[in-house]
Formats: sequence, C-alpha cells, structure tokens
Amino acid sequence: MIEGFLLGVIATASLTAGLFFVRFWNTTRDRLFLAFAAFFFIEAINRIVLLCFERPNEGSPWIYLIRLLALMILLFAILEKNYGRSG
Repeated sequence: MIEGFLLGVIATASLTAGLFFVRFWNTTRDRLFLAFAAFFFIEAINRIVLLCFERPNEGSPWIYLIRLLALMILLFAILEKNYGRSG
C-alpha cells in the first residue's frame, strides 16, 4: 500500500519537473531542457505503469531498459551541449 503511494508521489514530482523543463525550453529553445523534460516524462510514465501492477517490482529488466533509454537521451543531450558544434 505504501509502495503505491510513494510511486504516485514520485510520478507526480517527475511530471512537475518535466513541465518546468518544458517551460524553460519554451523560453530558451535550448535542447538540453527538452532532454531533461523527456527524461522526467519517461520516468513518470515508468512509475505510473508500475502502479498498474498488483505487486510493483522495480527489479524487472524492462524497467531498467526504460530507465537506460531515458538516461541515454539525457547523456546524448549533455554531450551534444558540451562537444557539439558551436555557432
């Protein structure tokens, strides 16, 4: 029962953070903010999907693959920001 509540809190916080980064991206058009927004939205969807299961298990390989995808998006955006072409 407490696991469901905590997953809901994490999902809500992730959605809120994603919305803030979308707002920052809207203002600056910096793709790094868009990558952070995508990361937080993927994490929120991941937690919401976990809520649909009777017994949420975060040890599933699919959960880690989805998180890896989100982190790779973020890593690519950071590397592009630091080492991409400037101009």
